[in-house]
Amino acid sequence: MFACERKECLALLQRKCGTAKCGDKGRDSMSDPADNKGILTRPEGEPAAGTEQEESLRAAEDSNAAQPANPDAVRLSVRQLAEYAHRSGSIISGFSVGAMAQLNEGARIHRMVQETYAESDQKEVHLTAFFCRGDITYSLEGRCDGLLTTPDGMMIDEIKSTVGDLAAIEENTYPVHWAQAACYAYMYAIRQNLPGIKLRLTYVQAHTGEQKHFMRQMDIAALTALVDGLFATYEPFARMQLQYEKERDASIGELLFPYPGYRPGQRKLAGAVYKAITDGRKLFVRAPTGIGKTISTLFPSVKAIGAGLSSRLFYLTARTTTRTAAEEAFGLMEKRGLRFRTVTITAKEKICFKDEVVCSPDKCEYAEGHFDRINEAMLELLSTDNRITREEVERCARKHRVCPFELSLDAAYAADAVICDYNYVFDPRISLKRQLEEQKRKTVLLVDEAHNLVDRARSMYSAELDKRAFLQLKRAYKKRNPGLSAAASAVNGDFIARRKALEAGKAAADGFDEGQAGLRSVRKELPEELVELSAAFLLEAEKELAGQAGAPSSSEEAEERNLLLDTFFAAQNFVRTAEWFDERYVAHLEISSGAAVHKLSCLDPSFLLRQMGKGYRSHVFFSATLSPLGYYTDMLGGEREDYSIAVPSPFHREQLEVIVKPLSTRYRDREAAVEPLAELIHRLAEERPGNYLVFFPSYAFMTGVYEVFAQRETPGRVLVQQVNMSEEEREEFLGAFQDHGKETLVGFAVMGGIFSEGIDLKGDRLTGVVVVGVGLPQVGPEREILRRYFDESGKNGFDYAYVYPGMNKVLQAGGRLIRTEEDRGVLVLVDDRFREPKYRALLPAEWQTE
Repeated sequence: MFACERKECLALLQRKCGTAKCGDKGRDSMSDPADNKGILTRPEGEPAAGTEQEESLRAAEDSNAAQPANPDAVRLSVRQLAEYAHRSGSIISGFSVGAMAQLNEGARIHRMVQETYAESDQKEVHLTAFFCRGDITYSLEGRCDGLLTTPDGMMIDEIKSTVGDLAAIEENTYPVHWAQAACYAYMYAIRQNLPGIKLRLTYVQAHTGEQKHFMRQMDIAALTALVDGLFATYEPFARMQLQYEKERDASIGELLFPYPGYRPGQRKLAGAVYKAITDGRKLFVRAPTGIGKTISTLFPSVKAIGAGLSSRLFYLTARTTTRTAAEEAFGLMEKRGLRFRTVTITAKEKICFKDEVVCSPDKCEYAEGHFDRINEAMLELLSTDNRITREEVERCARKHRVCPFELSLDAAYAADAVICDYNYVFDPRISLKRQLEEQKRKTVLLVDEAHNLVDRARSMYSAELDKRAFLQLKRAYKKRNPGLSAAASAVNGDFIARRKALEAGKAAADGFDEGQAGLRSVRKELPEELVELSAAFLLEAEKELAGQAGAPSSSEEAEERNLLLDTFFAAQNFVRTAEWFDERYVAHLEISSGAAVHKLSCLDPSFLLRQMGKGYRSHVFFSATLSPLGYYTDMLGGEREDYSIAVPSPFHREQLEVIVKPLSTRYRDREAAVEPLAELIHRLAEERPGNYLVFFPSYAFMTGVYEVFAQRETPGRVLVQQVNMSEEEREEFLGAFQDHGKETLVGFAVMGGIFSEGIDLKGDRLTGVVVVGVGLPQVGPEREILRRYFDESGKNGFDYAYVYPGMNKVLQAGGRLIRTEEDRGVLVLVDDRFREPKYRALLPAEWQTE
């Protein structure tokens, strides 16, 4: 192996890694979405054939030859290389920090050490080098913690933070840390033509600040041998990956759209996606159900990888059904010759082989020795099948006795496409953190059912603490760990003081008081003292968790450990969320029945969504109900230069009969509406035999109408959605909707619930849908907080807090009806507000009535 500075290798890596940026040609033709130009079109008409976005996609489709083959090259980080070569041991407990703090949690420690450097010393030094080993060229890069000048020459400093005892760390306890330091030392030494260089490992105890150092002097020969050994270990994986990429690129070049033709509007959508990737922009898409959104976004994204515009994609969705649709779309393209590695990430709680999720070697045979076997498992998994589904992950994990969840995460970093939940990108607590910035710049995000992301993001960026947990920990650890007990007691005491102030009427908030009904205080200010006490609790809890060894001696101790772990993560999230707290947040304290909960609530997630999405090549947000587009563009972090498109329905108007019944379903009028509604549903089912779903704004309203409806002689079977239905009960409910025979079926369900979104009842399985009301959320303290916030922000608070979220539920419920070109049905909209211009404007064109 030797370091390579040849011009051809530099050029090679520029081509392979995408360091050359795409030009801005054509960008000026894309106007702001509000201008209704460019790719933004009104639902009533498609753009003329040959628009810029369709032409760019057509050029990619017509390119049936693979891109010019690049010489073999592999790009990886110092951390990737060192960890791959030195992974060993077991997964240690759900407290993943274990004895060694995660790097992202040790930023404060790094800064503390670096502040002691001399003026001539350098910190956070980015190093890059190219290495030729046989016929493979590697690009290795990383950020060195410290580059220090000493009387004996230069020294590399590698900083690691730990919550454990420094006495337990010896010079060779962590070979992976020496490997990282050696890589930096080698890259610097060969660049500066040094005969040798010093290496220092600096371990810092996170709570005390105490430091422990280990130093080595290594000559260039020793460094060369060490780094060459790392590459030798990595080489089988590199060769497999290079061969795969050649075959993948060739298959993408040959890939054609996997259907005989495009549906109306489908090519326009696919072209808009390709254009957004080309220009590195966000795209907001409102496209009707049945147009084929999944394949229309995936196909151009795959072609963009073949064209070198990107190198991977994430398909983000919150529902199993849409996840399955993405897997099936890749399967369809695979049948047409595509070779493309996809990984589906399943939540740890669902994929874990054990009855209880406890990631500890003494409790789980898959955690014990996991890292000793993971490289072999990965090589087999990646070489066996390109479509790495949950079933394939489980098969491989059982064979090699490794954790299936961790195996799927490792596979995700080597995949071309990752199918997963929103939180793996947008939630800072869960997101995949090992991505290089260059990898992110070549990654496309496809966000399915994007209307769901607004509320999900609010939840991701909010946090809460429950007083009861701290009181229990105070008592549980009083004798065993007085320091932890005292820290928990301090947090509990802060809750008590706030409750007393609230009860005494002293908690009025400046201009944002929700009043004291139900003992609630809402403030715009951060509860700084509670945050500081929570941070102090974290330090004590971290020491206790790091020191826990072996299995708990009793069920009581096990419960206490679980409580401590849960409370640790809640406090950690609270302290982290406090760092984001600004004018887009409120803090509120709620007290009821002796319980007290303090929340930091994110009202507007757009800024943080924008921050978490920074660095990615392109985002495509799409949904059948992304209406109004302006609202969702705003709430999902869109900017003026981003693109949007509204695709008209591909179906014929005669497929859908729409009836509006102007019956008030406002809360005050619901009692009077029960009898007329029961009569309407009965008459519809009697006069038009078939399968019907009737959606209500609440369980209470649904139950009232059902009880009156059931008193009549029903024309067939009746099903009613229940609260907290099991998976089996859900499947039984949907299974009853078969192609219509002689018996009529009426299902009562709730808008925004499990049956109003993400289900496909094609053909005669569903012949009619009744939507009762405009779906407005119930007026309550949290909705009122949102309304006031958006009013103060210069927007229509009532629309943002109530109308738009409510009408989205209406659109989702009604969208269950027409799914294919063969479907026919009747949609009944029950509420006089559906005739008001404000609400009519939010209905799709095919739902409009005279």
